Amino acid sequence: MAIRLLPDLLVSQIAAGEVVERPASALKEVLENSLDAGAADIRIDLEEGGIKLIRVADDGAGIAPEELPLALTRHATSKIFSLEELERVASLGFRGEALASIASVARVELSSRVAAQQHAWKIVALDGVLGQAEPAALSRGTVLEARDLFFNTPARRKFLKTAATEYGHCDETLRRLALAHPGCTFTLAHNGRVARRYVVSDWQARALEVLGEDFAEAARTLDEAAGPLRLFGLAGLPAYSRAGRDAQYLFVNGRFVRDKLLNHAIREAYRDVLHHERHPAYVLFLELPPEGVDVNVHPAKTEVRFRDGRGVHQFVRRVLERALGKERNTASDQTGTASLSPASGAAESSAALPPYESGVLPARGGVRGSAGEGPWAERKQAGATWSQAQMPLHANEPSAYYQMVGDALGHNTSPNPVRPEPVEGPADVSTTPPLGYALAQLSGIYVLAQNAHGLIVVDMHAAHERILYERLKSALDSRQMSSQPLLIPLVFAATALEISAAEEGREALAGMGFEIAAVSPTHLAVRALPGMLKDADAETLAREVLKDMREFGISEAASQTLTAHRNQLLATLACHGAVRANRRLTLPEMNALLRDMEATERADQCNHGRPTWFQLTLADLDKHFMRGK
Repeated sequence: MAIRLLPDLLVSQIAAGEVVERPASALKEVLENSLDAGAADIRIDLEEGGIKLIRVADDGAGIAPEELPLALTRHATSKIFSLEELERVASLGFRGEALASIASVARVELSSRVAAQQHAWKIVALDGVLGQAEPAALSRGTVLEARDLFFNTPARRKFLKTAATEYGHCDETLRRLALAHPGCTFTLAHNGRVARRYVVSDWQARALEVLGEDFAEAARTLDEAAGPLRLFGLAGLPAYSRAGRDAQYLFVNGRFVRDKLLNHAIREAYRDVLHHERHPAYVLFLELPPEGVDVNVHPAKTEVRFRDGRGVHQFVRRVLERALGKERNTASDQTGTASLSPASGAAESSAALPPYESGVLPARGGVRGSAGEGPWAERKQAGATWSQAQMPLHANEPSAYYQMVGDALGHNTSPNPVRPEPVEGPADVSTTPPLGYALAQLSGIYVLAQNAHGLIVVDMHAAHERILYERLKSALDSRQMSSQPLLIPLVFAATALEISAAEEGREALAGMGFEIAAVSPTHLAVRALPGMLKDADAETLAREVLKDMREFGISEAASQTLTAHRNQLLATLACHGAVRANRRLTLPEMNALLRDMEATERADQCNHGRPTWFQLTLADLDKHFMRGK
């Protein structure tokens, strides 16, 4: 069979199969060209979901008339000119294939005007054949029209979905670019009717506009840098988790990406606070020098490769963990916290309660704040401690409890306590800790407490489970990981990549408690496991560790896999050790639980991702009882 050169049109149509998958793909490429040209106002017109018409008009720098034919020619671009520029490309487009690919599968008309020109020029392309440039009417910028997508490749057209589905993909493409470029105005019209308009704003306002107020209220803002790396954006709290991945937006240097390494880092950050069947919501922007990331990996440019993948992974994971955990500065002298373990008895219920020294107020139910801001900060700087607020309960209150609280905090040391007089109105914010003070226990499951904003409802088992879990992790992290030799080494068939990873990472594995060695060119033997995981499936655990080594680096992967299994075991221990339902708690025990929650990272969710508490404000209660109406 003779070898022949392919016709130029067929070459372009083959390339179009990689670049232009559907109308949304073509729209993405054209919008990226407009943004690279410095456009500040872009209008998109679609018909039948972009199948019949895609029209993009911008106010960018424009294209000179002599360069119009080059704009529709394969491998012609103004973005890069050398390998060095390719290795540190900062523009969204750089391959010079998109417009030529679109012109090979659609009827294209390209009009543009450079500011120095007296009028605009346009060029038409049909079946890859370019016409002559001719004068046109256009005030500024560039307009590209692509009609009848895949009209000359009917087999490809059959794979398109309905107009509504294709429009949905185009709308999602616009949302991604609008999030990454808040300094540009975008207007989207479909079938002659304006559907969306994003005006110039900052990234936070644009995120609110795209994802809605519900997301903004349930997200934490983060902005941290380490050397050349910077991560900023909004990370949704676990309570705002979703059934799908429809609210996950990740950008690298302004480019929307779907990267396995970054997605893994984000999953690791949410591991301890998110239910395994739910997905987090976030808008995250990672910035790093262009030479630190390779964007020339896939024709669609949604995949990237980092020069230092391990460093990027660690940075993203730790920044997110801090944002979600909101590390709290617990007092070093908290040694008298009442025990809440199932074995705690009546004698333990009278243990002294420590003063509240939490660094951050958890955020849930619309109540936000920080012990480093406002009245709380003033009291902490003055050396003041929290005291039990007087509550207007007209029942037989246990006055001995209030005496105990006063003794613990250095107040009201009278040997003959008197029940405090009722006071009207909510507790003063300057004398009440974030989660307030316990009122009662409901159905043996929930703790009711009053804080400055209203009523707090706590799931006592879920809250105590998180507290125990974090304590177990801290205790384990302070010790060296022990190794448990196997009585009979486990030998299993391994691939060449697994054997190579085991040999290269022998020292790292040993430091984590593993002993894995090759016993033949095709088999590995597991001779020791980490002591805590001695009952785990040795082969499965070894394969997971070696697999992660190849993807995330030797020492980091071993640590991540071991941590995942360790945390799973500790979560089980914490669940079994936490206070159970129908266990009657005394008021001191309830208050000790609230104080421990305030001093524990990630106390908003239990180990399985369920919420541990929520707030009913006085305004909420007034609304329910129709007060003021």
